[in-house]
Amino acid sequence: MFQFDRALDARLDRLNPRQRLAFMAALCERLWPNYALYVQTTGHGDASALRSILSLLWESLAVKRARIDFERQAEKLAQLEPPAKDDSFGARRALEAVTALAAALDTLRGEAPEAIHEVSLASRGGVRAFIELTEGEEDETRLTALVQEHPLMADERNFQWAVLETLEENSLDGDTLKALRQLGRNEGVSNLGLSLD
Repeated sequence: MFQFDRALDARLDRLNPRQRLAFMAALCERLWPNYALYVQTTGHGDASALRSILSLLWESLAVKRARIDFERQAEKLAQLEPPAKDDSFGARRALEAVTALAAALDTLRGEAPEAIHEVSLASRGGVRAFIELTEGEEDETRLTALVQEHPLMADERNFQWAVLETLEENSLDGDTLKALRQLGRNEGVSNLGLSLD
């Protein structure tokens, strides 16, 4: 996995600012069901409000002169975080979705040159946490090996590579953006293999 991290990070660094934003948008799209499930099970948050902000992110990529107040969107997004006192697994995964989208908004405001790495790592970290929770392995060496070989982590790596390769091999036109958004939506299944259905 560490070799994967280094190789991915090096290629992410070579993306231009618009490509970086598209990469983050695709990952945010895939994190959205985790947030929506948290809202569905706890009643905290607003999945449609998070979806609206994510849609504005895609709009900013599709319409170069889109006039969107991202300061205001960042304020709205901050209101969507799970309650600070909720330290449940679901709350932490919901918070990942919010902070990933916040990092993308920070990038739009020119404030987060490392945001692409943070979003990539957050998505992988959520998968690792889910594997640790579901597998119950306590030996650190065995757990590390289990995480590296787990189908969910393989799927996460494949997903991030697929987004990256789509960005590297295509101009960032309307068709490519649609393909990336579709890839991120993953038929409603999140990076944890969860869906609202």
